[in-house]
Amino acid sequence: MDLKSKLNEDMKKFMKEKNTKALNAIKILKTEMKKAEVEKQRELNDDEIISLIRKQIKMRQDSIEQYKSAGREDLVSEEEYELNILKEYLPPEMSDEELEKIIKNIISDLGENVKFGQVMGKVMKELKGKVDGNRVNSIVKKLLG
Repeated sequence: MDLKSKLNEDMKKFMKEKNTKALNAIKILKTEMKKAEVEKQRELNDDEIISLIRKQIKMRQDSIEQYKSAGREDLVSEEEYELNILKEYLPPEMSDEELEKIIKNIISDLGENVKFGQVMGKVMKELKGKVDGNRVNSIVKKLLG
């Protein structure tokens, strides 16, 4: 089953369960998908949907930080709930060891005197949608010293 079908099935399930928090997360995502499809004038593939899910997750993480600093724990728990719902649609992330191995290979391919930006660009292009950029960033910094 493709991701779009799974989202539609889960949306129906959340409606039946009257799970408004989960339903809200899916509805917002579906709205973003619809906007992207109108822009591209075609249906999105799973990789593009995953990219949208990652953006939604990032937005929620940012909101959580803002709510925490404002002392709004009620809103923090709502955002965290939606964040966890969205994470269920992402493919499992690779381990730090796997990621480190790929980054080391890319660094050796690029040769000596490689710059941080070069490595980040190549890694993110190769692993597009499969890994969080913040994880890549910290591992690249660690490996380049």
